[in-house]
Amino acid sequence: MRIVVAHNRYREAQPSGENTIVDSEIAQLTAAGIEVLPFIRSSDEIPSMSKAAKALLPISPIWAPRAQHDLSRLLTEHRPDVLHLHNPYPLLSPWVVRTAHRHGVPVVQTVHNYRQVCSSGIYFRDGMICQDCKGRALGVPAIKHRCYRDSAAQSALMATTLAVHRGTWRSVDRYIALTSAIADHLRDYGIPDERLVVKPNSVPDPGRPAPLGDGFLYMARFSPEKGVDLLLDAWRRHPVGALGTLRVAGDGELRPLVEAAAAERPDVVYLGQLDRAGVQAAVEASAVVIVAAMWHDVLPTVIIEALASGRPVLGTALGGIPYLVGADAPHEPAGTGPAEIASAVAGGGGSPMPAGIGLGEAGWVIAPEPAALAAALPVARAGASGLTLAARARYERTFHPDVVTKQLIDIYASLSQTTTHA
Repeated sequence: MRIVVAHNRYREAQPSGENTIVDSEIAQLTAAGIEVLPFIRSSDEIPSMSKAAKALLPISPIWAPRAQHDLSRLLTEHRPDVLHLHNPYPLLSPWVVRTAHRHGVPVVQTVHNYRQVCSSGIYFRDGMICQDCKGRALGVPAIKHRCYRDSAAQSALMATTLAVHRGTWRSVDRYIALTSAIADHLRDYGIPDERLVVKPNSVPDPGRPAPLGDGFLYMARFSPEKGVDLLLDAWRRHPVGALGTLRVAGDGELRPLVEAAAAERPDVVYLGQLDRAGVQAAVEASAVVIVAAMWHDVLPTVIIEALASGRPVLGTALGGIPYLVGADAPHEPAGTGPAEIASAVAGGGGSPMPAGIGLGEAGWVIAPEPAALAAALPVARAGASGLTLAARARYERTFHPDVVTKQLIDIYASLSQTTTHA
């Protein structure tokens, strides 16, 4: 089987889980005997482009002529079975879907964000969840609020791109929804169930879990939607040392808040930006991993890394987080109260959870509120040892590379068997 993997890499200066996942998936497919033809562009190429190429950049999200020419040549020469698209912006454009179909090649897309509808891709603006562009023919609110790169002009271009390519997106042969929440998003967009498959990402197997550590780990970009300020607010509601150590890893615009908390309290340790070995060491040193997202986070890779190491997760009940920890509560909008979450999430046996804390197979979910997170912290610390085996088992059953790669190959096969190349 021959597969084209198309992806516009995000800038290396902006750490991207999506880049990492695409690289990992290519490696896993190659190891499984699939011939992968990477069709990769990078936003890092932009500064070195010719003046003529840069002049075309404003229209490239709508139609990138050079990318279509190069892709057409690749498809003609190699006649692949499937094109698998990840991120098309800005140098590929959704037009690659039309180019592939013109050559009789079916298209699979993994949906990593909400950019079928939202210009920023995250349904988050000014410190809160925002879905103002949902259901609109043109995302005027995105232009008004400069949602894409804080530019009215670029926001207008992206909103126009989404309007122009609504039909393009609805022609994709198969969508890979990383979680059940993304599947719901795509259904709402008008994609029928027969073209949806829920297939999460995976991370390499670190091997047998190390003995449980102590305290908590938070690892994310320090931006408002990731909730580091929510976590620090909740942590300060407990006496110093009462919960063990809070390890915080990452970087971003809210880094001064983290550095101030680490200077203020000896039970907060700032680890900086970690490489893969550092991530593994930090996970193993901890008992619970925290994901304090304030937005409908699609699939935080840190959760899968935690489960692979037998660490349960304490997260907000937003986006794909309940799915990842096996607490598939109904996906309610922002503002869902703790009582509703507690009644919606399936219990895991034993003593009842305190109000506002939902217990899943491999962790806990709570409302994205400081009081709810503060109440859950001691519960998670006390219950971590009881969920370590379940966390590792969930990884092996749902997120292990062998499982996920087989799912992906089956998706390709289901399309290639029913398609005749032009």
